[in-house]
Amino acid sequence: MASTEQSLAGSGVQFLTIDTDDVGQRLDNFLLRILKGVPKTRIYRGLRKGEFRVNKGRVKAEYRLQAGDVLRVPPIRTAEQGAPATVPGYWTEELARRVVYEDESLLIIDKPSGLAVHGGSGLNYGLIECLRQMRPDDRRLELVHRLDRDTSGLVMVARKPAVLRELHKLLRTDKVDKRYLALVSGKWPRRLSVVEAPLEKNVVQSGERMVRVSKEGKPSVTGFSAVERFPRATLVEAKPVTGRTHQIRVHAQHAGCPLLGDPKYSDPKSEALAAELGLRRLFLHARSLRFTLPDQGRIEVQAALDPELESILEKLRKPL
Repeated sequence: MASTEQSLAGSGVQFLTIDTDDVGQRLDNFLLRILKGVPKTRIYRGLRKGEFRVNKGRVKAEYRLQAGDVLRVPPIRTAEQGAPATVPGYWTEELARRVVYEDESLLIIDKPSGLAVHGGSGLNYGLIECLRQMRPDDRRLELVHRLDRDTSGLVMVARKPAVLRELHKLLRTDKVDKRYLALVSGKWPRRLSVVEAPLEKNVVQSGERMVRVSKEGKPSVTGFSAVERFPRATLVEAKPVTGRTHQIRVHAQHAGCPLLGDPKYSDPKSEALAAELGLRRLFLHARSLRFTLPDQGRIEVQAALDPELESILEKLRKPL
């Protein structure tokens, strides 16, 4: 594709032919990258209304671009404040220390709790915006997958479209081994190693969007194993087989052992224990990734628990 990123927004109708570098990328992510300064809500509204078209036809946001596709981009104005949000220096400094793997086509970051993976929903910036500001020469940085804002741990960020496509393929075929550590309330059942329960998202309860177990939901599977047992809590390892929103959190709640520090899916018992321990965040950490890429070979990375979470475990290890 010709280099049009700086000139598209504010122009008349444009027709772009997709080349091999962008094959496999989601249409919405592609538009967010090339339409600098255009509000995210404006791009998604245009997609819903059919203003953006591929090969003269309407397409959905999740459409994956193919070589030779002709994309119609309508006349579209940038936001009044066209400059991207400036990321505070403390986030860029923190993230610079949290790069756990880097090669010419891939970054893996140990994301801190409290930082969303991307801006939106009232947030001016997230992990990907921070990285793009930190690395202006990396013009094609894209999130490979997502973590909840309150979850810490490993996030993959592609530096090249070919690796983004390959990792998406691996994720779809369950060939990326992702493991999380979670501290749950109560005693995890010794014989419960798999929770298989369909999940339905965007169920509004008290004005808040939630995920719940429902026969109308999508099939969802999580493996669980106890790592360390305490009198009133269990440290578990979770391996999501599917990748649904809030999957580990809702499956743990469904098993009767909600995660400690979870503002959405807790119960009075878990809330009381979290308060007693001084836990002020969700105890969920993406601690390991294992996968194989054609050019790089086998990649295995780990991220230790943050000191804040380690201190909670130390409190639990002390005799009453």
